[in-house]
Amino acid sequence: MTFALVTGLGTASASASRTAATSASQQVAPVTGTTSGTTTSATSAGSAASAREQAPPRGRAAATASPLYRTGTLPTMRCQAGQIRAGSAASYRTFVTKIIRCLNLAWKTQFRKTNLAFSQPRLRFSTTKVNTPCGRWPSSAGGLYCSSNRTIYIGVTREVLKNAFPANHAQFIAHEYGHHVQRLAGIMDYYGSSIWRASSSTKLAFSRRLELQADCLGSAFLRKISEDLPVEPAHWDAMVSWVNANGHKNWPKNDHGKGRSQAYWMERGYNAGSPSGCNTWTAPSGRVA
Repeated sequence: MTFALVTGLGTASASASRTAATSASQQVAPVTGTTSGTTTSATSAGSAASAREQAPPRGRAAATASPLYRTGTLPTMRCQAGQIRAGSAASYRTFVTKIIRCLNLAWKTQFRKTNLAFSQPRLRFSTTKVNTPCGRWPSSAGGLYCSSNRTIYIGVTREVLKNAFPANHAQFIAHEYGHHVQRLAGIMDYYGSSIWRASSSTKLAFSRRLELQADCLGSAFLRKISEDLPVEPAHWDAMVSWVNANGHKNWPKNDHGKGRSQAYWMERGYNAGSPSGCNTWTAPSGRVA
């Protein structure tokens, strides 16, 4: 089965061979070197590392009993991402690039604890709604993740650049990265097989678990960079309150969960600072409504 996931700021659509889902960038209202040559020992070490790597779990266990849930807290990071100047594309690109580098280091560390293979996603900036291997960029999307080419697309538009709050953008970027984590861990494969020829209500229910988990994983990372970014307690509280009241308004099909569900999983991730708090797949239906 061919399966592709697109996430961003847009509407959701699904077909037998391609599923598109969306994720919101949360905004608070009133708010080089090169190395040549390879030694024998280095090659042997690389082979040994590859031998230790395990394939991710398959089927339902990939989501409900992921090894990531037993890896403890994410490492505390100093991203030194700097500030975003309102209207400045250059400062925004620099900020996003540094946050992605931090995410790469944090999740590489976490995957190493499980012996699951880790690879970095690609990052692509775009000032237009380009087509992706997963299909067309949703018209209202500010950014998206395409699982087919494991690429995070970030839009650099006037609308995006109006919001100069670093924590808001870091949460959005970490959410999209959360989908890459799901891809590597086998969770997305389980999601894809589960919605294959499923009813509309079943597809929506699985979509909510997928998106709410990405909210949680993104917030867990945000907690571990909160002192460096920084994330002020008052600003975090304002973000959660805004999502609780407004998070559902962009998603008329309820494929991302109600505002209170989004807020709940954001707080779970932030409080835990770990994937352990983000198992949406065994949560009661009321928590992923």
